[in-house]
Amino acid sequence: MHLDLNLLTALDALLEETSVTAAASRLHLSAPAMSRALGRIRKTTGDQILVRTGRTMTKTPYALAVREQVRELVRQAESVLAPERELDLATLDRVFTLQCHDAITTAIGPALLTSVQSQAPGVKLRLLAEASTDTDDLRRGHIDLEIGASVPTRPEISHELAVEDRLVVAFSPDHPLAKGPFTLEDYVNALHVTVSRRGRVRDPLDDVIAGYGLERRVVAAAPTSVAGLSLASRGPFVVAVPRYVCASMIRALGLRTAPLPVEFPPVPVVSAWHQRYENDKAHAWLRQQVTAALREVCADTAS
Repeated sequence: MHLDLNLLTALDALLEETSVTAAASRLHLSAPAMSRALGRIRKTTGDQILVRTGRTMTKTPYALAVREQVRELVRQAESVLAPERELDLATLDRVFTLQCHDAITTAIGPALLTSVQSQAPGVKLRLLAEASTDTDDLRRGHIDLEIGASVPTRPEISHELAVEDRLVVAFSPDHPLAKGPFTLEDYVNALHVTVSRRGRVRDPLDDVIAGYGLERRVVAAAPTSVAGLSLASRGPFVVAVPRYVCASMIRALGLRTAPLPVEFPPVPVVSAWHQRYENDKAHAWLRQQVTAALREVCADTAS
């Protein structure tokens, strides 16, 4: 049998994008060319691969069964055929797109930019805010690295736990809680602001407090940590934020902090990327810079 291995790359894109148009865009092909490739794949495999369901396309049982095998074969082919080159940071000319929580951008931005520019002056960083909803931007290649608190569940997304943070209560020096040790009842009776990109006024901390038969008095949801801390600095409000990544903002606003009056698990800071970058030396270098910057922030704050 004469096999066109280009079809394997096309099949990988089609299975990941579940769209002829999106797969064509990813491989820099025209939509008709990708449609013809799909036709050849169907003829070769004897399976429809993608079937239309309303306005979208759905993978067939066969396509679902071979999805990971196809991805791995493409990765192996790329590894075999890609020339082995040493990474030359001095001549590296590339734009990396990072998406992360505003507190993380503020915390690691200066150290990360300084490190990147000192080693690879031709590299540019696009620092994007978190989206208000979950997206497929990693899978679609729109961003290179996502930094947040969630561990990805999709098998094609790799991740690394960079650091763990702890929530603290932040409030203004004039707040009643600043006078000294406070009880759990004192805390829940304060006016609370949550930090939520989706505008949620309830978060996992409320579930912990509910275990004591109590309920926080939440009066607002702020979209970012900066907004939540700003509200706390100018009014009788308290906000729970990660201690390390928000340390610089807390200092700049002159806020006080105290430990939570309940036991709460550490907040993970996770870097996530698509498996297509596993063997990309420049991407691996970027990940190292991000992890180093995160660990530096935590070490400086803890000392």
